[in-house]
Amino acid sequence: MDQRPTVRDVVGVAEFRALWIAHAQSRLGDQLARVAIAILVFDRTSSALLTAATYALSLLPPLVSAPLLTGLADRFPRRRVMVTTELTRAGLVAVMAIPGVPLVVLAVLVVAVVSLQPLYSAARNAILPNVLEGDRYVVGVGLAGATDSVVQVVGFAVGGVLVTLTGSHVAMGINAVTFLVSATLVRVGVGLHRPTGGAPRTVGRSVTAGVRVIWGDRRLRALLGLLYLYGFYVAPEGLATAYAAETGTGDAAVGLLMAADPVGAMLGSLLLTRWLPVAWRERSLGPLAVVSAVPLAVSAVYPSVPGAIALWTLVGVLSSYTMLVHAMFVRLVPDAQRGQVVGLASAGLQASQGLGVAVAGVLAELSSPARAVGVMGVAGGLLAVLAGRSWSRAVGRARGGGTGLRRSRRW
Repeated sequence: MDQRPTVRDVVGVAEFRALWIAHAQSRLGDQLARVAIAILVFDRTSSALLTAATYALSLLPPLVSAPLLTGLADRFPRRRVMVTTELTRAGLVAVMAIPGVPLVVLAVLVVAVVSLQPLYSAARNAILPNVLEGDRYVVGVGLAGATDSVVQVVGFAVGGVLVTLTGSHVAMGINAVTFLVSATLVRVGVGLHRPTGGAPRTVGRSVTAGVRVIWGDRRLRALLGLLYLYGFYVAPEGLATAYAAETGTGDAAVGLLMAADPVGAMLGSLLLTRWLPVAWRERSLGPLAVVSAVPLAVSAVYPSVPGAIALWTLVGVLSSYTMLVHAMFVRLVPDAQRGQVVGLASAGLQASQGLGVAVAGVLAELSSPARAVGVMGVAGGLLAVLAGRSWSRAVGRARGGGTGLRRSRRW
C-alpha cells in the first residue's frame, strides 16, 4: 500500500515550518504591492501596454541578476543569504511606500527588489531538499505551492479594495513589513545550512558550471521546456486591469481576475500531490501542459469577468503541473551546485513570465485584452506539444540507459 507522508508530517519539521510561514506572509505582501502598482500605473497612464510593461518589470530582471547572484547561495551559509536579502528588500520597498514617488523611480526600485528575488529563492530551494527527505519533499513543495496560491488569492482579492480605500503606499508599506518578518523567522527558526563545498568561487565559473549541469542532462532540459510554458499561461495576470476596463468593471474586479490563477493553482497542487499516483507523475506532464492552454483560448470568445474568472481558474488547476516539474528538477541537481542551477532555472521561469506578459501587452494594445489572452493560449498549446514530446523522449532514453527514473518515482 502507498504510504504517503501527510501534511502534518511535513509541517511537523520545525525548519520547514519556519521557511513555510516566512515565505507565505512575505508573498502576501508581494501580491498587495503588485496590485497596487498595476492600478497606480493604469490610473496615471490609461495604457494597457505601460501597465503590462510595469508588471513585466516584476518578472524580467532575474534574467540578468540570477546568473550573477545565485552562486552566492553555494558559497555562503544559506540562512545568512536569505536574511540579508530580506532586510535589503525591506529597505527598498519602504522607499517605494513613500506617497508621490514618481513612476520612473518606482520602476527602478521594482527592478532592484525583484533582482534580489533569485538569490533568496536559490538559498531556500537549496535548503528544502535537505530539510525534507524522500516523498516528504514533494508533499512539502505541494503544500508550499498551495499556500502560495492562497496568499496570492487573498492578496489579489484584498489588494484592489485596499488600494481603493487607502492608496497604493499602504499596500507597499505592508510589503516592507513582511520582508522584516520573514528575515526574523528565518534567522530564528532555520539552521545555517552551509553548502557541501566544491562550488566555483567566481561568477563566471559558477554560471558555466551551472549551465553544464543543465545542458548535460536531457531530463533537466526537457523539464525546463515544460516549466517555461507558464510564461504563456500567466499572461492574464498582466492584462487583468485592462481586461476589467474592457468589460466595464471597476478596480475591485482586478484583484478577482488576478486571483483566478492562484485559486486554481492551489486546488491543482493539492490534487496532484494527494491524488495523482506517483507512477503517473512523469507521463502526465506533457498532456497537462497542452490542456492548460485550452481555457485561455476559450476565454477570448465571449469576454466577461465571470467567464474569465472561471476559465482562468481552470488554467491554474491544469498548469499546477509546474509544481511537479520543479520538484523533479531540484532533486536531480547536486547539492553543491543547487543554488546556482536552481537559480538559473528560476530566473528563466521569471523571464519567461515577464516576456509573456510583455508580449500579451503588445497584443492587447494592437487588438484587445481578450484577444491577446486567446492568442497566448493558442501559442502556448502548440509549443506544449513539442515540449511534451521532448520530455517523453528524455524519459525513454533515461529508462533505456538504466538511469534516473527509478529515483524519479520518489520525487
